[in-house]
Amino acid sequence: MDHQDTVVENFGTCQFENPAGYENWTEENSVVLFQTIFSGSQDALATIQKNPIFFEQAGPRQNIYFNPADVTAGIVTCGGLCPGINDVIRALVMELHYRYKVPRILGFPFGYEGLVKKSGHRPIELTPDKVAHIMNFGGSILGSSRGNQAINDMVDTLCLYGVKMLFCIGGDGTLRGAQAIHEEVKRRKEDIAIVGIPKTIDNDINYVQKTFGFSTAFSKAVEAVNCAHEEAKGAPNGIGLVKLMGRHSGFIAVNAALASKNVNFVLIPESDFDLEGKGAFLEVLKDRIKKRGHSVIIVAEGAGQKYFEDKGEKDQSGNKRLADIGIFMKDRISEYFKKENLNINLKYIDPSYIIRSVPANAEDSVFCGFLAQNAVHAAFAGRTSCVVGIWNNVFTVMPIQLAIAERKVLKPERSTLWRALLASTGQPNRMIAES
Repeated sequence: MDHQDTVVENFGTCQFENPAGYENWTEENSVVLFQTIFSGSQDALATIQKNPIFFEQAGPRQNIYFNPADVTAGIVTCGGLCPGINDVIRALVMELHYRYKVPRILGFPFGYEGLVKKSGHRPIELTPDKVAHIMNFGGSILGSSRGNQAINDMVDTLCLYGVKMLFCIGGDGTLRGAQAIHEEVKRRKEDIAIVGIPKTIDNDINYVQKTFGFSTAFSKAVEAVNCAHEEAKGAPNGIGLVKLMGRHSGFIAVNAALASKNVNFVLIPESDFDLEGKGAFLEVLKDRIKKRGHSVIIVAEGAGQKYFEDKGEKDQSGNKRLADIGIFMKDRISEYFKKENLNINLKYIDPSYIIRSVPANAEDSVFCGFLAQNAVHAAFAGRTSCVVGIWNNVFTVMPIQLAIAERKVLKPERSTLWRALLASTGQPNRMIAES
């Protein structure tokens, strides 16, 4: 990554005084250092002097680009449900209305589909009264959808309603759509700020320390994991198998295991494993059952896909359609122990949609508020084609292109999180059959 990769696009000079009334403002050129760990003080000094990479710090500016009286703001929520969406919507509305005095805020129903006139959806005018208590409910009061929409049609709708800033709440696919909208807006030479707010329980947005909904999701997953543990302990040779979300990244699985303290094996997309052979998963599992009489296993939905034929199928968001690793593991474990003449009691739990449709927990709710407020600050400061996030516990603004350049994954070979997982579970670092 080069220092130019983190530069956020902006419309130009900020000539209006910010009406928000804050007593402290974020300095215009305030930045957050990307790298925080160095091999020594000399390396730190050399890196900062020769090739420093910074993110722009998020926050309210004393002077702003848009005149609030002329602004119509739009909000859209896309992709799968996630805890905290309503918290973000509420915080956006409250910040826009009370601090920036924006006269009109529109919520477009059912994701990007709501920006296409022929879909038949009409925007909902959002006011503080309408959103005051929505944080108590899961899902999104605006609804959501997946799939691509015609970019020209979406920008036509934004222009029709006079939208000057669009807040896109969603994950990787949503941000790609937001970037496409920005490019068409730019081609038309319109001043419409496009700002993304990263939403995914998988926590897999690039260069974003944490996405909203993640904390709630793995906390809710712990309930299923602990139930699996009780089931496993309650029967001879009991095995509790839990499948959790995580298409490409094992963050939910690992954090749920660390929080539960009752898990013995975690299988994630980033760590390859074999099923049979010396040192492979099933043999290690058998040893555990013989020694301890029970076991709890978490498998992330994207793990072990090498065991399935790649049919090239895609879902509505353009993601590769995954085979069901949970059912597959359930069947293979049963077959293996039957072949080994060892009776087991296997219970399989899949709480996938439960963990993403609940209201945000307290931590996520607070976090959602910060993200939403900083998104509003970024838009009013004339930033566009950008994503708000957090890096080294400081809220940041970065280009959408950087956020979607690649997917954030857990890297077992140098991850302190994975090291903590190995210490907690006692599982081998690698479960690959010896050749």
